[in-house]
Amino acid sequence: MASAPSLLISDGYAVYRGPVGGGPIHRHAAFQIVLAVRGDLAMVDEAGTDHRGAALVVSPMAPHRILAAPNLITYFIEPHCLFADRLRQRYRAGIAIAPELAQLGEQDVADACRGPSRELDPRLVTALAMLADGSISMPDLAAALAVSPQRLRSLARRELGMPLTRWRIWVRLRRAVEALQAGVPLAEAAVGAGFSDQAHFTRQMREMLGLTPTVVLQAMDVHGLRAT
Repeated sequence: MASAPSLLISDGYAVYRGPVGGGPIHRHAAFQIVLAVRGDLAMVDEAGTDHRGAALVVSPMAPHRILAAPNLITYFIEPHCLFADRLRQRYRAGIAIAPELAQLGEQDVADACRGPSRELDPRLVTALAMLADGSISMPDLAAALAVSPQRLRSLARRELGMPLTRWRIWVRLRRAVEALQAGVPLAEAAVGAGFSDQAHFTRQMREMLGLTPTVVLQAMDVHGLRAT
């Protein structure tokens, strides 16, 4: 039986609970930990390889698609929080089966995410935080960190496995969802977060989260969207 969806955004992570409809291949700017409420869940990668288990970990920017399931718990772990260090150390890039995480709870995640990464270059941690706080341009960001734009791009690709432009999209998605939480209309929330229009917001959310604003709005209508 499908459960009603809920979504929480907190410091360093987000969690979505509810049905997954088997959306398109997509890639996250965050780590993803997906737990089956009962039995196993299934996921396919870009090559069509099937991955099954009670818990799966997906590294940032790894293409994947979750097969339709009525009730899953999905944690999105931001790459510059402390928990991400543990995930980088333990799990290979791509999709990993992680039965040891099957009982992972929200408080476990909150505790593990507390504090910044100790492994990433400190300049990169600062860059991600600055991008999350505002709309600073990439040249200005590099100048603020006293590095060249080329050096900053190289750091991001080497240590995060993605360009900072992908992180900026993630930040905009989070900002738009937080605006929806505050009661801002969908189209206004999209533009206010930096998307060209509502269709652009919907497209980027589907490509990066495998969800749509409709699902997010349903989660808020049923359980409320909380931010802590």
